[in-house]
Amino acid sequence: MSTRTPWITTPVTADLLRGALEVERTEHGVLPHRLPARARAQCADPQLALAESQPSGVRLAFRTRATVLELDALPTKRAYAGVPRRPDGVYDLLVDGRLTGQAGVTGGNTVTLDMTTGSAKTTPGPVGTLRFGELPEGVKDIEIWLPHNETTELVALRTDAPVEPAPDPGRAVWLHHGSSISHGSDAASPTTTWPALAASLAGVELINLGLGGGALLDPFTSRVLRDTPADLISVKIGINLVNADLMRLRAFVPAVHGFLDTIREGHPTTPLLVVSPILCPIHEDTPGPSGPDFAALGTGRLRFLATGDPADRAQGKLTLGVIRDELTRIVARRAAEDPYLHHLDGRALYGEADAAELPLPDGLHPDAATHRRMGQRFAGLAFAAGGPFTASGRS
Repeated sequence: MSTRTPWITTPVTADLLRGALEVERTEHGVLPHRLPARARAQCADPQLALAESQPSGVRLAFRTRATVLELDALPTKRAYAGVPRRPDGVYDLLVDGRLTGQAGVTGGNTVTLDMTTGSAKTTPGPVGTLRFGELPEGVKDIEIWLPHNETTELVALRTDAPVEPAPDPGRAVWLHHGSSISHGSDAASPTTTWPALAASLAGVELINLGLGGGALLDPFTSRVLRDTPADLISVKIGINLVNADLMRLRAFVPAVHGFLDTIREGHPTTPLLVVSPILCPIHEDTPGPSGPDFAALGTGRLRFLATGDPADRAQGKLTLGVIRDELTRIVARRAAEDPYLHHLDGRALYGEADAAELPLPDGLHPDAATHRRMGQRFAGLAFAAGGPFTASGRS
């Protein structure tokens, strides 16, 4: 007697995905993007291309009676020369909103970055398969959150019962933009990045435009925020401008105003929260750029150092302290005419006491425990009664 599963293959289409702003058809399947093609075409930075294609906050969402499912995927994993390989990215399975399984996909492509030369080498690999079995009987809503740190081409979805797009949950949509810290950095899994945790605690739908290395006040990013439907918006500004040493104070202030002006063109009365940087000791008073700690790299550890000179603040070089002061002034000035604009000091999410207890492992990025703490704190500060956001539902 045959025990083969009677598979039903369902094409992965945009209506099965949440958190992606565009879906590209590829040679292997479909690739979710967090920036649309027009925005991607305006910047040739390979770091941005890698970051926006890593599906932080993107999830498959469908309703089904299936008790077993398989997902074929082609991941692109990132590695660093001379540093132990990172674990495979994690897929989180939620059944009716509850985390019930986690797994990874082996194989896939690998991009190896050499921090000593700045070069990158891509090694191709095969498609892998993810399997979740013994799902509960009956109709249920399934979410599969894709790895926040692996570019993921979705090749095939197989189930033992038909699937249909999950119904609109009717929750408020929270659109968030930030750096690699918002992207997920070293969170344990895609549902435990600090924005995903905060969204879960607040009962809102997340669209995460946290872009590792890409929170640079780019005009195309502000236009994406302007054009994306949302009930709540937050922008976390600062660390990438310092560690990339991209602009001086003279350019920073009008760039922030222009960024916020553009968002307001599409969302004139949407609650808009400007979040300043969390504490990062290496850049509090020392400008960028950040650079690798080659002594640590020689021992197989990835760490970063601030390579700027504190004296250069007099010439307008940015530090996190300077940025916090300016953001406080900018928001206060604008809020006099914009009652829906709010400010949050990032050190309320991670400050000096936190750094003493949970230091940033590589000097820049929070670990899994810190992501949990930041998510809980943001939910309590932003979504609580009297806070700048409300989770009461879609406006």
